[in-house]
Amino acid sequence: MIRLSWTQPEDLVPHAFAAAALDGRDAEHLRERWIAAGGAAEPAVGGASPEPAPAPLRALARWLLAELDGLPDPETLNADEPEALDAILADIAPVDSPERPGDLADRVLGAWLGRAAGCLLGKPVEKLPLHGIRAVARSTGNWPLHGYFTAQGLDPAVAAAHPWNRRSRPTSLAENIDGMPEDDDLNFPLIALHLLERHGDEFTTDDVAQAWLDLLPGGRVFTAERIAYRNLLDGVEPEAAGKVANPFRDWIGAQIRADLYGWTRPGDPRGAARLAWTDARLSHGRNGIYGAVFVAAASAAAVAGASVKEVLETGLFAVPPRSRYAEAVARGVDLAHSAAPDESAVDTLHREYGAHHWVHVLPNTALLAFALARGEGDFERTITLAVSGGWDTDSVGATAGALTGAMTGANALPPKWIDPLDDRLATSVPGFAGARFTDLAARTLAVTR
Repeated sequence: MIRLSWTQPEDLVPHAFAAAALDGRDAEHLRERWIAAGGAAEPAVGGASPEPAPAPLRALARWLLAELDGLPDPETLNADEPEALDAILADIAPVDSPERPGDLADRVLGAWLGRAAGCLLGKPVEKLPLHGIRAVARSTGNWPLHGYFTAQGLDPAVAAAHPWNRRSRPTSLAENIDGMPEDDDLNFPLIALHLLERHGDEFTTDDVAQAWLDLLPGGRVFTAERIAYRNLLDGVEPEAAGKVANPFRDWIGAQIRADLYGWTRPGDPRGAARLAWTDARLSHGRNGIYGAVFVAAASAAAVAGASVKEVLETGLFAVPPRSRYAEAVARGVDLAHSAAPDESAVDTLHREYGAHHWVHVLPNTALLAFALARGEGDFERTITLAVSGGWDTDSVGATAGALTGAMTGANALPPKWIDPLDDRLATSVPGFAGARFTDLAARTLAVTR
């Protein structure tokens, strides 16, 4: 029996109630009906409950998802967190970050390599709780984190209490690394590159949808992307595919797809943000979209040679200022500039954002901003802070690594993090078999404006 995660109606309903509560939509009467019928109050761990729901409960789940989709949003939410492109970018202002000394080709390669290294560092401990990450690292003498995770010297009791991400262990522990293994955090930049190579910067959300259907198996997309993919197959048009029975619209998926749009628009954060919005709206809304436009705009500044402060400011200019996303960035930066030690600062973030799911964009963004600001452009410090902070470790590590790698440039990246990649990326995305980061950087430059 297959219990596919992030798609079963009975498993989506608890997530949908959580999303409604975070948005301030009143769904208590629907929640009471669900609980009275025997529905789970809390989301299933891992995205799927172990057994299918009885037919009447599943039918109720489908009905409830439709009802939840129809609940009105509070007026303040619509005002503070718009979804239309013009409204999102209404306050974006030009940022004076002229290209500084440094080769654009070196920065783009640095972004690719940095993204891979940060992702690879986080892969083995994805889904582990914060205390589990710390326990594993301490047990192997890797705390504070200063190298790829390893099982060598790991106390068996700690290993049993905090098991590795089972799919990542064979390829992502220090003793097993042989090039960069496949990961959605690298597959999506490949899709973005494909879109720009095929359609140029006038690609549409329809083009994004078609690219997914052509190049990505359904099993290689997750959370909001999986819902949108399913809706496309059900005949829902791309502009609406992310809005139907999708409680994951504010999660991190769109944020991991956006870097390359910035790499190809150095010094043009508005242009980069527009491309990211066109992509993100297929599956996400509100803060999920803001994650994409923030990263794209910040990446456009990073490859142009901006400082960390300018990179963060540029990203924020692309985000509605009263949004929860902007608040998360500001909170991470404030903590980074405080006197709190690293662990204490991260503990504070977990107290403040711990009620969110570990894949939600807001806690991960607060951690990303903290790591970038406190890392101050130091590649190792930034990616280790990002990953050791928990939550979606590979995704936050990847974005932190890409931004810092772009600011640093490939030639200045520490060999201890880059050499194990061996300039190789494993992927199942058609057209990129046997990909090398040097080649990907060259192809990226070819579509750069």
